[in-house]
Amino acid sequence: MGDAILAEWCYKETSGEARIVKFCVLASGSSGNVAFVATNRTRILVDAGISFKELERRLALIGETADSFDAIVVTHEHCDHVSGLMRFTRRLKFRTPIYVSKLTYPLIDWECMSPPVERFQAGTDWMIGDIRVESFTIPHDAIDPVGFRFRAEGVSVAVATDLGYMPESIKYRLQGCQALLLESNHDLEMLKVGPYPWSVKQRVMGRNGHLSNHVVCDYLDSDFDGGTQTLILGHLSEHNNHPEIVRIGAAQSLEQRGLATRLVVAEQKNPTEVFRF
Repeated sequence: MGDAILAEWCYKETSGEARIVKFCVLASGSSGNVAFVATNRTRILVDAGISFKELERRLALIGETADSFDAIVVTHEHCDHVSGLMRFTRRLKFRTPIYVSKLTYPLIDWECMSPPVERFQAGTDWMIGDIRVESFTIPHDAIDPVGFRFRAEGVSVAVATDLGYMPESIKYRLQGCQALLLESNHDLEMLKVGPYPWSVKQRVMGRNGHLSNHVVCDYLDSDFDGGTQTLILGHLSEHNNHPEIVRIGAAQSLEQRGLATRLVVAEQKNPTEVFRF
């Protein structure tokens, strides 16, 4: 009887009735970014670009609490990714370690405090609990920006936002993921006629800027791994993009290839659902 019960439990784990890897984009956009990846034993926060109060509220919406995290991993030093970092770690009484690249570390305002920090070399891997974290360099106008791929229990989740173009190295890193959070920052025509100064427009469109919808669709047309179950497009510009433009373009690219990948557009003001694998 004991073996039968165990077999039934294992079936539930593999059939989808009791998933063990979770991913949620809590906020994504020009005003703040944070995501959540977890197993039954380990919880990781990716960036902390919103206030602690707002983070608590959004975590509560998905049944999580701020004091349950084992680590925070930081992609780069821009304020929309780290503005809530010190408030978060201070409220948790410096119990949660922060993983940040060696070159990014000096550029973060630590507010004269000494939180537990683990400095890593971009391109290296390490374990946090039962999750393997793989970092990879991305092209952006920060000192040492990185994306992340998380692996646990045969499941991979990747985060790649704030990048000016898609080099082959990143395309390789994104293959074989069950879930992918990818930037789709701006519509080129909206950006060109939008309110930004020309110097800012050039920065956004540059090779160390942000991915346009057009570049994302090109990637989906030719290089996207059709095995990805869920594609989340995020970091949309508030002034130079629209969720429906992003959704329609990406959906057409996926449909043309006959892919059944689920498409989700992440929002600035609301978390996505919790994706379970």
